[in-house]
Amino acid sequence: MTAVQPGHAPPTPPDRPGSPRRRLRWLVAATVAWGVLLAGLTWWSVRTDPPTVKEQRSLDQAGPVVDRTVGALSAAVGADGVPALLPDRLARGCRITPIDGGATLERGVEVMTGGDARDVLRRIADRLPSSWRAGVSTYDGQPLLRADAGEFVAVEGRPGGAGRVLLTASTGCRPVGSGYRAPTADAAGESAALATALGRWGGATGPFQVLAAPCPGGGTARTARAEADLPADRPLAAAFGDGVAPVVDSADRYARPGDPAVLAERVDERVRVAATTPCPA
Repeated sequence: MTAVQPGHAPPTPPDRPGSPRRRLRWLVAATVAWGVLLAGLTWWSVRTDPPTVKEQRSLDQAGPVVDRTVGALSAAVGADGVPALLPDRLARGCRITPIDGGATLERGVEVMTGGDARDVLRRIADRLPSSWRAGVSTYDGQPLLRADAGEFVAVEGRPGGAGRVLLTASTGCRPVGSGYRAPTADAAGESAALATALGRWGGATGPFQVLAAPCPGGGTARTARAEADLPADRPLAAAFGDGVAPVVDSADRYARPGDPAVLAERVDERVRVAATTPCPA
C-alpha cells in the first residue's frame, strides 16, 4: 500500500489514463483550430489562386468557343432545313462557389424543317465533328441530341414545336470576367432581303437585329431579324415572291432556302422574320 501525505492528492499510477474531461477539451480545441485554418486556406485559395480546371474559365474566354460552335451547328443543318441564328441569352445569378457568383451564356440555331425531328437530329449529329461524340437519345418521349464541343461547352438539340428544331450551345456557370461580346458582321444582303419582304407588309415595326457566328472553314454565318404587323388573313408566302420552293409553307410558318434563306413565323398579329446566310455544309 502506498502512503499518502496529508494535504496532497494521490499520484496517478503510470498505467492509469489521464482525465477524460481534459482529453475531450484538447480534442475540441484541436478540431476548432483545424476548422478555422481550413476555412482560411479555402478563402485564400478562392480569392488568389488561378483557375485549375477549364470550367472556371470566364465568359470572355468561353464565349468564342460558343460562337464557333454555333457556326458549326448552322453548317451541320445542311439541306435538312432552313436555319436562323438566335439571339444570345446571358443569365446571371448562378453560383460558382458559396462566395462567388457567375453567369451562363447560351446561343443557338433554330431550324424550320419539313422532316421528322428525330431523323433530322440524327443527320445533324452525323455531320458534327467526330470529336464532339454527338448522338441522339430519347428524353421524356422526345428525341434529344447531345454533344460536347470542347472546353466544357455543351450542345443540345431538341424539337421546338411542329416542324421546328432548336440547337443550342451553353457554357454552364462561369466567372463573368470582362464579359461576353457577341461577334459582329456586315449583313447588308440579309438586311436588304428582310427589308424587301417586310416592305410588302408596311415595313418593320422596330430595328433590325444582326447576329453572327464564325464558320468552321472561314467566313461568317449571318442572320438579320425584324418584326412587322400582319393581319391573320394575309398569307406569309406572299411577301417572299417566287423562287426556291419552300420547305415549310403554312398559315403560321414559312421557310425557304436560298441566298439568303428566309424564315417567318406568325405570332398573333405580328410576324417575325429572319434572313440568314448559314455556314456552308
